[in-house]
Amino acid sequence: MQFDRTRLNRIQTWMQRYVDERKYPGCAFLLKQHGREEFFHDCGLRSLEGDLPFDRQTLVRIYSMTKPVTTTALMMLVEQGLMHLEAPVSEFLPEFADMKALRKDAQTIDQTEDSTSPTLHQLLTHTSGLSYPFNPGILPAAMDAQDLMFKPDQGLLADQVRAVAALPLAFQPGSRWEYSVGIDVIGRVVEVVSGRSLSQFFADEIFGPLGMDETGFSVPKGAGDRFASLYTPLEGDAMALNAAMSGGETLRLVDQAGNSPFEAAMLFSGGGGLVSTIDDFARFAEMLRAKGKVGDQRLLGPSTVDFMMRNHLPGDIASMGPLSFAEQPMDGMGFGLGGAVVLDPGRARTPGSVGDFSWGGMASTFFWVDQKNDLSAVFFTQLSPSSSYPSRSELKALVHAALIE
Repeated sequence: MQFDRTRLNRIQTWMQRYVDERKYPGCAFLLKQHGREEFFHDCGLRSLEGDLPFDRQTLVRIYSMTKPVTTTALMMLVEQGLMHLEAPVSEFLPEFADMKALRKDAQTIDQTEDSTSPTLHQLLTHTSGLSYPFNPGILPAAMDAQDLMFKPDQGLLADQVRAVAALPLAFQPGSRWEYSVGIDVIGRVVEVVSGRSLSQFFADEIFGPLGMDETGFSVPKGAGDRFASLYTPLEGDAMALNAAMSGGETLRLVDQAGNSPFEAAMLFSGGGGLVSTIDDFARFAEMLRAKGKVGDQRLLGPSTVDFMMRNHLPGDIASMGPLSFAEQPMDGMGFGLGGAVVLDPGRARTPGSVGDFSWGGMASTFFWVDQKNDLSAVFFTQLSPSSSYPSRSELKALVHAALIE
């Protein structure tokens, strides 16, 4: 399959419309096929206040697009025989040894029953019983009360993980799917097993080999005003999805260069802490497309990447009774290790290929890898929450409309 240039250029008009309608401050999109750049476009501003352009050098918060990077780190350790995915997390983090789970009829956080410790696999696939503060339910409310969001300025990763382990699980591990801080816990496992901070492990084993020189938990020194501002259409907290209230201003400033916690991160969140540029993250996406290798650098074996990009759930996400927020549709979508997998584009109601592997971030960033058409795609903007507009499904439709024989 090849791209029709006229149809591909429709993406420019679509992106500009989002900017003109003040839905996004600015955005960029990079599409590669067979390892070659097929399309790039940027428009709008990375800072409305500073009148600075959103371009290829713009640094953004990728939030949950950190998750597949952390998953890659864990699988690199698995390939070294240092662990297996069915191991309970308590083997590495003893604070998870004596777990409790909320009873099915629980009305308060203390109505619990004994539970097993979640496995590494359950943490990776969001079936562990952990949650997020912005989900509905008893456990999320308790997490919200303690602000367990793994923010860059919330102390150390080890301390946040211990605080999470002290709470009961929302359900018995393996019984449901719920978007969670499970991959933050996986990040702590990587630290314990490797003997390095997550930041150092990423730099040594992933970013260095892939040439991702501007990706990390803190904005690189000397980046200055290349760090994009973050905006929200909500009146209150841009992450408070349980009480989200739309405001009159569609692009209200939330965070900006000069006073952002991302400029000097202390907590290394494997679930949502990275900052990157579009070309840097495209190198990671290309590594997945090429089944573990970019250039002469191999991070993972091909069979390991195939394993990560398979569906690891009994059916689609919707069949596992989720109540949580998610970055993707749930019907017709499975979940692999660190990202979603298309099982049926029709049921997902978005054009795509069976087997597409993807994930996004809370600031409306998104990427996917399509092995069938040998392509990778990365979209960057900075608007939270990502559920504000249907840009991801619209973008996939535009790309697939441009694919011809």
